[in-house]
Formats: sequence, C-alpha cells, structure tokens
Amino acid sequence: MTANVIPRMREKYDSEAAPALREQYKYGNVMEIPRLTKIVVNIGLGEALTDANAMDKAVEDVSAITGQKPVITRARRSIANFRLREGNPIGVATTLRGVRMYEFLDRLVAAALPRIRDFQGLNPNAFDGRGNYSLGIREQLIFPEIDYDKVDKVRGMQVTIVTTAKTDEEGHKLLELMGLPFAKK
Repeated sequence: MTANVIPRMREKYDSEAAPALREQYKYGNVMEIPRLTKIVVNIGLGEALTDANAMDKAVEDVSAITGQKPVITRARRSIANFRLREGNPIGVATTLRGVRMYEFLDRLVAAALPRIRDFQGLNPNAFDGRGNYSLGIREQLIFPEIDYDKVDKVRGMQVTIVTTAKTDEEGHKLLELMGLPFAKK
C-alpha cells in the first residue's frame, strides 16, 4: 500500500461527517469536531490456561482480521477460584490507529456486520459516557479474512471505538455518519 492512498472511511469523515457535525453542533474551531482516535480489538481467552494452542490460534485470527500482530495480555493478579496465577496469558489485544484503523472500520461496516445472522443493528446504548463505543462480536467467522476450514473454535471478541467526542450524543452522531448501522432507539 502506498503512503498517498487515503482510506475510504477517512474520505467519508473529511467530506461528510466532519462538515455535518460542525453544522449541527456549531463548533467554532475545526479541532473541536469529534474524530476517531483508535480502535482496540480484544479477545479474552479463559481456555488458554488449559489449552496452549488457543493463544496461537487467537493471535493468528486477530492478525488476519486487523493486519497487525496483537500483544498477549497477562493476568494482573492471581484468582484461586479460576486457577489463575499472576502473569498467566489470558488474552490478545491490538490497537489500530491511522490508516489501519480506517481500513478495519470500513471492513467492519461493509463486510463483517452484514454477515451476522439476524442482524438488527448495533446497540445504540453501548457508549461509555465519554463518546466511546464498545461492541461485542460473538464469532470471528464474520470477517472475510478468516478461513472457515481452519477455525478450531469459535471465539468472540470485543471492539472498542475510541473518539474525541465529549458526549455520547456526539459520539453516536459521529459513528452514525461514518456508516455504523445502529438499531432504532
């Protein structure tokens, strides 16, 4: 990929979303307009304590989906009931910024979400109070990069979209203008 190519979602933000937000909320400064900061993709792996292969497969899946190698997250403290020791690997996570972030968002909206069976739209109440949005995906198979025949186990993942919006309303409007299909309230 060349450095001069602007992702489709970035063009959509610059040409449609930013002007519409500036118009609606009457921002005086261009830097006040909410924008995407990063997208975090995370898979929690409780089975990694018993199955050593699970971690490798999850790393492989997240790498294929995001185009970036994830980091292995480790337990911060020991929990005896879960047979968990401090430092044990319990998941994988990757943070996408810039071009990769916009490319991932484009694939999520255009290719992955429409493949969810009985999809009614994203939950509009999953904002955190500061304009950031989290969505849970039940299976990694909705992404076209995942080969169905090579999947050993269906794993869910969490996708967190971090914005510079000050309120949930502004964050919702930004993501709606970017093309995320929210269910009607």
